[in-house]
Amino acid sequence: MAASAAPAGLDFTTTGGAAAPQALVGNVYETLVRIDASGTPVPHLAEHVERGGGTFTFHLRDGVTFADGTPFTADDAAFSIHYVQHEWTNGLKAQMDPVTHVEVVDERTLRVTVEGGTAAEDAWLWSMGTLTGAMMTPAGVDRLATAPLGTGPYTVARFDVGEAIEFDAREDYWGGDVARNAAIRYFDDPVSAVNALRVGDADVVWGMQAPQLIDTLPEDIRVEVGTTNGEVLLSMNNTRAPFDDPNVRRAVAYAVDRAAVNEVVYNGLATDTGGAPVPPTDPWYPGRDFYPFDPDKARELLAGRSPEITITVPNRPYAQEASELIYSQLRDVGFRVRLETVEFPAVWLNQVLKGHDYQASLVAHVEPRDVPMLFGDPEYYLGYDNAVVRERIAAGDMAGAVEQIMDDAAALTLANAPNIVLYAPGVSGLNPNVVTDSLPLNEVEK
Repeated sequence: MAASAAPAGLDFTTTGGAAAPQALVGNVYETLVRIDASGTPVPHLAEHVERGGGTFTFHLRDGVTFADGTPFTADDAAFSIHYVQHEWTNGLKAQMDPVTHVEVVDERTLRVTVEGGTAAEDAWLWSMGTLTGAMMTPAGVDRLATAPLGTGPYTVARFDVGEAIEFDAREDYWGGDVARNAAIRYFDDPVSAVNALRVGDADVVWGMQAPQLIDTLPEDIRVEVGTTNGEVLLSMNNTRAPFDDPNVRRAVAYAVDRAAVNEVVYNGLATDTGGAPVPPTDPWYPGRDFYPFDPDKARELLAGRSPEITITVPNRPYAQEASELIYSQLRDVGFRVRLETVEFPAVWLNQVLKGHDYQASLVAHVEPRDVPMLFGDPEYYLGYDNAVVRERIAAGDMAGAVEQIMDDAAALTLANAPNIVLYAPGVSGLNPNVVTDSLPLNEVEK
């Protein structure tokens, strides 16, 4: 498998980013429920789930073991939930906030109580099919960054930072035979990824970053285009001038021509979300344009000001191309703009995500249903602080939260990125529509 953004590490409990869970969830770690192609939670490590009155009872499968041979039990499931609540520092840990009680009924039965009503319960169950629901064992938490231990079909054989993750197939996997060993190799340059496919060094290119290359491919390379959770976000540091002023943020939103970004960066294959940080597959997708392209409105909001801003741009093809367009569009309405290119992921994660040392940035957030992470925590790198939004998120009113977020122009989604998948001859098996943060290698048929 050839992919683009490499994980900075294997421990996704401590930091955001999609690359590590994409590689590990479904391959090394598994979840009590999984999210099917329609976005619905269905049983997985739990063979049956009972629900009623804010309580979920999970009946676990027999015969499931971790890669070290120890059985997977309800104690491990309870431990995993508590570990998210008390040890994770990844912002997605907030998805576990509705849990008020966890009870191990017996070795194969786990009962979880969730508060907040039906909407909060639905959101929590869905999150249990993502990285937040990854089932771990106490014996494995000291090796999260080096040798992750899960119940999945693979173990990590080798991790070369920025280069590749190699997986060994488990002979004792509870789900049946695992066809072969696997690897994900990472390429900064989409041309190099495509060339690896051409010469047989890769069987699949996942998330190809240069749509303009499609027309250059040989006829025997099959192309599929799907949807993603990837909101390409123009992030604005709400705590730092000039973006501590909502009218300046709104001016940015009106100044950016999202349709032009889609055409230039994605050959028109992306989906316009109206600027909202919600993919069309989410139930609370608003389906309207919050900030139509209107340079005159942007100038009016700036009221004669010429704010000086620096946009910190990851060295990813989509970000570089989009930032050049935005540079011109913002200058056209009066901003004085400087572009600063930084290495992704290492420098961007440390400087922007962790250090909050930026004014504006541009990055694809591909974690599923991530509105609470992005906008529900004032300590997150956006610095967005709105008590009404937090209350609506806590109540499960995601649609209402999104309306307020967009009124504040807390950030602007430039596009919902497409997922372009290329297959070598005779290879198939993956669903191009990205629903969660998992890339199940065992589904590839060759």
